[in-house]
Amino acid sequence: MPARRTHLAPETTHGALAASLTALREKNDVADNFPPEVTAEAEHAAAPTPPLDLREVDFVTLDPLESRDLDQAFHIERTADGFVLRYAIADVPGFVVPGGALDAEARRRGQTLYLPDGSVPLHPRELSEGRASLLPDEDRSAFVWTIPVDADGAAAFEGGSAAAARVERALVRSRAKLDYVGAQRRIDAGEASGPLALLGEFAALRIAQEERRGGASLNMADEEIVRDDTGYRIERRFPLPVEEWNSQLSLLTGMFAGSLMLDAGIGILRTMSAPDAKSLAEFRERVAVLGVPWREGISYGEYLRELPRGTPQAAAVLHAASSLFRGADYAAFGVSRDGEIVPAPAQPEQAAIAAPYAHVTAPLRRLVDRWGLVICEALSAGEPVPEWALASLAEVPSLMRSSSGLASRLGSAALDRVEAALVRDRVGETFRVVVIESQGGSARVQITDPPITTRCPDPDGVLAAGTVATVRVTQVDVATGSVELEPAMPAAAASQQV
Repeated sequence: MPARRTHLAPETTHGALAASLTALREKNDVADNFPPEVTAEAEHAAAPTPPLDLREVDFVTLDPLESRDLDQAFHIERTADGFVLRYAIADVPGFVVPGGALDAEARRRGQTLYLPDGSVPLHPRELSEGRASLLPDEDRSAFVWTIPVDADGAAAFEGGSAAAARVERALVRSRAKLDYVGAQRRIDAGEASGPLALLGEFAALRIAQEERRGGASLNMADEEIVRDDTGYRIERRFPLPVEEWNSQLSLLTGMFAGSLMLDAGIGILRTMSAPDAKSLAEFRERVAVLGVPWREGISYGEYLRELPRGTPQAAAVLHAASSLFRGADYAAFGVSRDGEIVPAPAQPEQAAIAAPYAHVTAPLRRLVDRWGLVICEALSAGEPVPEWALASLAEVPSLMRSSSGLASRLGSAALDRVEAALVRDRVGETFRVVVIESQGGSARVQITDPPITTRCPDPDGVLAAGTVATVRVTQVDVATGSVELEPAMPAAAASQQV
């Protein structure tokens, strides 16, 4: 179903929103520009040409249409025993001199920030959208992950029958810059060719492996802020199948990286603890009240996959499920701290994936991947890990926590401001909502059009989770992103009018 689009009136709301977003950047000391010494270093940086030449491999990239910071390119080949995935990742470590100005600035930033009025890149755009990006028809140095899988989709490190996987630097050339919408259209029309033609079949095998492991993908609707000549809007949509298939390539690569690191006793994992028994019991109670009980004898992942999508109850269940898996973090190990070697985490799995996992596929946009790439390349070749990576690895988790916290705060605050702008001139109007959570005299609700998710006071307890209700906008402040609502009709009555 196409996303609903709600445009702002540029002569009124756009100016107030732009001022609010600018103030948000200034308050958090977020600047797009880089210091002169960083820009100068980036302009002269060049990755060494690797001895391995894989330019004959027909790599392609698959990203949003407007993206130019292309971290990954893929190639899938069918074999007698299954498939071979080749996944090329931009060689950012080749451009960044350890201890240099560019390195220091990247550590300060931590990751690319995505805001409605423009992204704030981790690296200067000359690199992230230019010489380091895997743009089509350009020779690039890349970390190429070669991962065979068997006919069931199991890779060697998962106990499959495929040959051993590896990662190595190589010279590559992407043949095409594919975008999600265009790629999905070609697949649906039966016109896909090359690696794209095999992506769905390969991903289906990997999704089946995820189900066997007990992994669970929430597949919640995305809320994306879009800016064009008319102003800002929010699009709420579920990912296209091709997006989910593409994510399986990154997941497989990250799982292989995690396996490499754990086997060698050195690296940095992306971790997330499994929910405890109390949290799971509370979740079971909540979904039972919503009328979508979690049947005995099926796993959490199976339960989520059975949900009837597009219903108020499903929206409420997915919201509740998103609170189960929290506490994502980074764990560095195999390095010295206070004179002792830090061991690998006792529970190394990323619980939602149900496997150990490391971030290695987005070095243009995320700091930690630079360490993961050079560590895994060295381990795969049986060579020592570079000294600069060993010396600084213990610092990376705190750098990522800091940048992730900032990204989360900014993203939430920016979304609040855009949502407020969408209803700035509609105070007093009523809107139909889905109630996705209700507790403690307050409810979290989703307005369908314009797409807004916010809280509504509910002192009388009339907004029941998993139902449809009507609310009234009582006050809006674009500068702070505040939207105040009040119940306008009990959920039961509103449901009868759907």
